[in-house]
Amino acid sequence: MKSKIIVKFAVDMGMTIMLLLLMTYGLIGEVVHEWLGIGMFVLFILHHILNYKWWSHIVKGKYKAFRILQTSVVAGVLLAMVGSMISGVILSRHALDFLPIQGGMSFARKLHMISAYWGFILMSIHLGLHWNMIIGMSKNFMKKSSQSLGWGLRIIALLIAGYGGYAFVKREIGRYMLLKIQFVFFDFDEPVVSFLFDYVTIMGLFVLIGHYLFQVLRYMKLK
Repeated sequence: MKSKIIVKFAVDMGMTIMLLLLMTYGLIGEVVHEWLGIGMFVLFILHHILNYKWWSHIVKGKYKAFRILQTSVVAGVLLAMVGSMISGVILSRHALDFLPIQGGMSFARKLHMISAYWGFILMSIHLGLHWNMIIGMSKNFMKKSSQSLGWGLRIIALLIAGYGGYAFVKREIGRYMLLKIQFVFFDFDEPVVSFLFDYVTIMGLFVLIGHYLFQVLRYMKLK
């Protein structure tokens, strides 16, 4: 059982890292982006195989507020991933260029953008909804944290989320999600590290939102 938990954690960590790297598309190049996308798809399938029990119980039991929220987010992530994969196959010029696909580039480009950005936000919220479980797993590998350390980590999380809100606006993520802008702008002189830092903090913001949604529903006994 312990080995399965480690594998799950490794797969989820790999998906998180790949998701962030995929957002750097214009800075890492099309070839790397396409192969990362294929890797992401493989990990996504593996993630759902490892969590098959959740799917086997999806039509069983009662649906309270948290379960409705969790299922809705999972459905959104699934739609975003399907949209990303379908559009990615159409747009591929390298890894899948052997496929006899013609036309549909304009539609695929729009679908890829909206799927990528909604997927990024929804996967971050999904991660936040399970943050308590991640913390619990971490405690198995670390000694019990002191109260002062716990508050220090909370302050750091709030600072990250605060900057993430600024980065969300600066990077115009909301406009991409609504297709107000149909082409992603990349400053090719910007270091990849700087770009990734902004996206890590944006992810942190929505992880925190997901985490506190969970806490509110638990407090209101709607979990």
